[in-house]
Amino acid sequence: MIAILGALDGEIETITRALREYTTHRFGTYEFRTGTIDRVEVVVGKSGVGKARAAMVTQYLIDHFPLTKLVFTGLAGSINPDIRIGDTLVATDCLQHDIDASPLGFARGEIPYEGVRVFAADPELVERASQVLPASGRVHRGRILTGDQFIDRNGLQSMNYLRTDLAGDAVEMEGASVASVCSFNGIPFCLVRTISDEANQDAKVDFERFLPVASANSMHFIRALIGAD
Repeated sequence: MIAILGALDGEIETITRALREYTTHRFGTYEFRTGTIDRVEVVVGKSGVGKARAAMVTQYLIDHFPLTKLVFTGLAGSINPDIRIGDTLVATDCLQHDIDASPLGFARGEIPYEGVRVFAADPELVERASQVLPASGRVHRGRILTGDQFIDRNGLQSMNYLRTDLAGDAVEMEGASVASVCSFNGIPFCLVRTISDEANQDAKVDFERFLPVASANSMHFIRALIGAD
């Protein structure tokens, strides 16, 4: 069974509508649906916004469903000038940019005392996603940075390390947290993000406008990725 997650209902709306003969499951205030897409068994739902909720939901799905892989999709903000609004970023890897124990001698993004920093996505899933023809724009491979902040231009001005030190291509609020849980449990994962904004003063407006675009775009990638089994 393949898990398909997005942070918000709007990010997975098109995918949810594609489900056939689904059953609803509840976890607190969250709802998940198990069913089939293209005759492949999937569980679809939202993770909620932020690292804590995303980790909680991911572990719940791993504990309660026989997952073989997990795909996280939705929106992200580009911090790479070559990746524009409407493009899609397939993460080759990701890390948590808001973990910083550098005063203790750890690299930014490294989980202290665990020797864990960068989470690599499943190479086969990355390759398959990279070959998909998106609904709009271009497909890129790159690094996603995750933190509990919605970053606009003011944030970028004080966070130049996102590009210089961490070599990030896009920012969002869930991916590396999901990746951390998947890696811990040995579940292959893939992060596919539609670029909704360029982390500038228009970021909020662009984000809200791109929710339905992202959901439709994600469906192209989901059909390719679930066919990998």
